[in-house]
Amino acid sequence: MENLEHIPVSLDLGEIKRSLHMERSGDWSQVQTLVELAQPLIKARAVYRVCYIEEKLEDAIRIDGICLKSRVLRKNLEGVERVFPYVVTIGDKLETKARSCKDLLKQYYLDTIGNIALVTARRYLEDRFRSRYALDGMSSMSPGSLKDWPIEEQRPLFSILGDVEASIGVRLNQSLLMIPSKSLSGIYFPTEIAFYSCQLCPRKRCPSRKASYDETLAREYGILE
Repeated sequence: MENLEHIPVSLDLGEIKRSLHMERSGDWSQVQTLVELAQPLIKARAVYRVCYIEEKLEDAIRIDGICLKSRVLRKNLEGVERVFPYVVTIGDKLETKARSCKDLLKQYYLDTIGNIALVTARRYLEDRFRSRYALDGMSSMSPGSLKDWPIEEQRPLFSILGDVEASIGVRLNQSLLMIPSKSLSGIYFPTEIAFYSCQLCPRKRCPSRKASYDETLAREYGILE
């Protein structure tokens, strides 16, 4: 298991402005103060493994004897042999600080800053995969992002990675949510055409949507009849 202890996270003020819809209005000076407060509280770390698929079943794959059950994941890995399970986090200090704020607006601002910091840390991990393992195109999937790969699949994913809590302080609670909550998990895999789970999710008004729902694609993946 590869352990990245010190992921650099430089907060992009423009990205924060856009996320808060404050390009033209709003008390930006207050947000800037919170950005300065948040920066030293961010401790971005990650673990990942370079894994080779042992077996491809009809609707699952097997790595190190551990089965990951998902028809969509299996289809995405049709021509793939090497994958990269990962967990990335920014720690719990910023989250704790946000919870301690009595001002709900400040809580919201700090939460948004934390989300952007987490995405920035994941981008660093993506760039590392591209440069270190000579990957041009790359996509990822995460347990819980689709009904086809439910959150219960966090258990086998964490099992493949080993002792994630000892490595970077991330654990699963009884509901299989990650603690600290500002954490992301999943599997990266090489691909010629970018894949987003959003393409197979019909949920409307999702603030995290990266691509439009594609009913035709959902039928091709066998999750819509």
